[in-house]
Amino acid sequence: MESPATGKRIALAAVAGAHGIKGEVRLKLFGSLEGLAAQSKVFVGGRELALKAAKLAGKTAIAVLDGISDRTAAEALRGQLIEIDRASLPPLEEGEYYHADLIGLTCFSKDDETVGSVVGVENFGAGDLLEIEKVDGSRSLIPFKPGIADLVDARIVLDPAFLA
Repeated sequence: MESPATGKRIALAAVAGAHGIKGEVRLKLFGSLEGLAAQSKVFVGGRELALKAAKLAGKTAIAVLDGISDRTAAEALRGQLIEIDRASLPPLEEGEYYHADLIGLTCFSKDDETVGSVVGVENFGAGDLLEIEKVDGSRSLIPFKPGIADLVDARIVLDPAFLA
């Protein structure tokens, strides 16, 4: 699926702070640790760095980044996103999607009228919800379920009755 996210970077985590004195960073993961650990290079605050290791330390995810060798350097990264190039993500099977690929897609009614665009994707455990910014500027969450909101040819076709 060609999307607005193609050619962009995808955030896998954010630096929560330093861990210890050797430059390790604590992470807030946005996905799986395995997905991050599989990367050899990442972008931190827009700067490309080699990812030497990503592991769990208790309940906290920890990363070792090339060139970050002390606590001061690690603390300086607090709040920075850890991103990868979209192209480095594994290819998708038919019907699969990455949340980042949905953001920015235009939403249409079944009558082909523009309803708005996807500005976010949330999942609180019961399935994906699309955050739609309607053409009037208001926002609404809608279940990303067949018949309610469908991904069709790089656009979302939805039932406006589900918009609050």
